[in-house]
Amino acid sequence: MGIRRRGARAMKWWFASLSACLSLAGAEPSALRFGEGVPTSVQHIQEKALRHLARTQNADGNWAGSGGSGSDGPGITGICVMAFLSSGEDPDYGPWAENIRRGLRSILLEQDPRSGYCKGGSSGHGTMYHHGFAQLALAEAYGAVSEDLLWRDSEVPPDRQVTLARGLELAVQCSLGAQKRNPHKAWRYSPGATDADTTVSGTILVGLLGARNAGIAVPDQAIEGALEYFRSCTSPDGQVSYTGSMSHGNSDIRSAIATLVYAMARRKESVEYQQVAGYIRKRMDESVSPSYYYYYIYYMAQALFQSDYEAWQAWNLRIVGELRAKQAPDGGFPGGHGRAYATGMSVLALALNYRLLPVYER
Repeated sequence: MGIRRRGARAMKWWFASLSACLSLAGAEPSALRFGEGVPTSVQHIQEKALRHLARTQNADGNWAGSGGSGSDGPGITGICVMAFLSSGEDPDYGPWAENIRRGLRSILLEQDPRSGYCKGGSSGHGTMYHHGFAQLALAEAYGAVSEDLLWRDSEVPPDRQVTLARGLELAVQCSLGAQKRNPHKAWRYSPGATDADTTVSGTILVGLLGARNAGIAVPDQAIEGALEYFRSCTSPDGQVSYTGSMSHGNSDIRSAIATLVYAMARRKESVEYQQVAGYIRKRMDESVSPSYYYYYIYYMAQALFQSDYEAWQAWNLRIVGELRAKQAPDGGFPGGHGRAYATGMSVLALALNYRLLPVYER
């Protein structure tokens, strides 16, 4: 699989900071691409949250024992690693560099060295979710985090020290293999599943699109096959079904996921994109079940930013207020899937204010 040189990706971190003050002739306004100064309230939430994640990270790099069902595993670690990467600090030498390296090492050590599967969770539910978020974290770290520094001072034997490039390639290989075996050309709870749903599929597809953005070869037919599954689940009013039937509960999160994957795959001219983007704009002020709150704000932030910048600005202002009220004095956030998950997702929901992760490019 193709690998992009690190230099071009690393320049993103420097250029994003510079471009907050400059505009690019003939391109999108700099403020839209990279932000126009991060609100103090957002900075305070993020700084407290990242300090909490740093304090609660285990020595081996994960957040096991954070409490709640499905509260640890490579997906949770990946979410927390991306939270640190989104801060704008130097990922190799900044204050969170060691936390980032430990988290990435944990993901690579938990990954199956043959299949590439980043398995997590104690049951079928959640395993491919873990794989998808771990895959995305590897994609966002690749090219930004130095391979030379990744295993420095580690006690892990050299024969177990996998590079980010190899780990990402293996993760993509696992995702593509699972898709080939699936008659829907999508994904469910395990790599061998023969059924599919739009929430797991969205997690895996975003990871694949992130990997492709990082320079890893992902076949066009794989992306098109997954998008066809989303098209088959998208109704004319913009609702997106869970597994093909429109009877499975509220569609807000699934429509946000669909908006994001259509946008990342450069399908903004499609009828389906217009349908789902219109649906989430109409529903952006609706409440969501507390059980899915952090999952919801993570996807809705990205979907609105991609589809309607002014709508995102208004929505973001409200979410900042909600998160300020939810954040505990120690910087963490409460949640049924554990504090690490809730805290990491909260940081990522606000990361559009920084716009430094490549996956947040518009």
